[in-house]
Amino acid sequence: MAFGAHHLSSLHSVHFCIASPSCPVRSPRSTAPIRRIKFLRFRIRSSSDDDYYIDAPVSVGDGFSFGGGKYSEEPSPSDEWFEKGKIVNAHPVLGSGKKASDPIFGLKMGAGSQASDDLFRWFCIESGSLDNPSVILIHGFPSQSFGFSDKPQPKYGFDYTLDEYVSSFGSLMNELVTDKVSLVVQGYFSPVVVKYASSHQEKLKDLILLNPPLTAKHANLPSTLSIFSNFLLGEIFSQDPLRASDKALTSCGPYKMKEKDAMVYRRPYLTSGSSGFALNAISRSMKKELKKYVEEMRTVLMDKDWKVQTTICWGERDRWLSYDGVEDFCKGSNHKLLKLPMAGHHVQEDCGEELGQVVDGILSRRMLETNFSADENGQELFSSDSDCSALVVANMDQPNIHLLQLI
Repeated sequence: MAFGAHHLSSLHSVHFCIASPSCPVRSPRSTAPIRRIKFLRFRIRSSSDDDYYIDAPVSVGDGFSFGGGKYSEEPSPSDEWFEKGKIVNAHPVLGSGKKASDPIFGLKMGAGSQASDDLFRWFCIESGSLDNPSVILIHGFPSQSFGFSDKPQPKYGFDYTLDEYVSSFGSLMNELVTDKVSLVVQGYFSPVVVKYASSHQEKLKDLILLNPPLTAKHANLPSTLSIFSNFLLGEIFSQDPLRASDKALTSCGPYKMKEKDAMVYRRPYLTSGSSGFALNAISRSMKKELKKYVEEMRTVLMDKDWKVQTTICWGERDRWLSYDGVEDFCKGSNHKLLKLPMAGHHVQEDCGEELGQVVDGILSRRMLETNFSADENGQELFSSDSDCSALVVANMDQPNIHLLQLI
């Protein structure tokens, strides 16, 4: 369970065998002489010159999906990212307390699929001085979903409904901050945060929404995500890291992931079945509840009692959510609209440094002319000479911001 980021660091140790005089094999009914087979160890070579070592002696996993081996002898990007953060305990664990088992075979799940004993664990990366304005970055679905935070098996303490996310996000906010903060929320998680904020406006300075679902058409999940809500087929596809991670990320924008970055996103699906089952659960919840949540978000943001300074940032190369209707909504609700021409749906990952400048400018109310220009309709455009087409781990460090990233 994560808000959230940001994976192939290990694979199950696999052995293949061929007939040879070194390994005895004989059918119970056979009278043929004993034959032996020899175990061979394989390495899988990617399209690059790097190897995936799948014959490592260590095996990890949860009894359903397994991991073993490692990508290389060097520390993985995932390990480096984990070392930067910390675990925050927040939101009480409900449920029967029984140990979780997978919904297909009934196998007992490992620790990664079990709920904590008392409070859920959330992974958070903190940077910057506490003397600066605090900003919380919340990634969308499924950009860095099911990373280092708890992701218990559904029906064993957390069912991944949107109402549960609202409640748990409130618990996390109470644990993380004591003063007013600004929130930067990406994609499909925006309606959840807006529902929380509607009852806690006093806790927020600014709200920055990145490619949020704002129209009736946006309430329909793209096929890349809705497939995970299908019975049985969803369970199968969600255990495939290439479909659950790579395709879900690259189908929503002009992304070209480097292998080392793709491995960071794949890792949860390779080391535990819990990530896939969590993906099933949240997909089904969103398919049922997203329309209602989008309608409620529109109502809140257009209400005259909404006092939180709100900015909509839109990556114009989003392949999931159409820009149609976004400009009209922002004009009707009197919210600022900033367009990022080079970004797709996952703006935080696309253009982390550029977005950091945008956030810094919004918070300081210094929208520098060197960074912004206007299009023919008067909408502000963020100018950048850099190529934002590569999906990378977000880097939004800004000297004027105290930053909290929820992964």
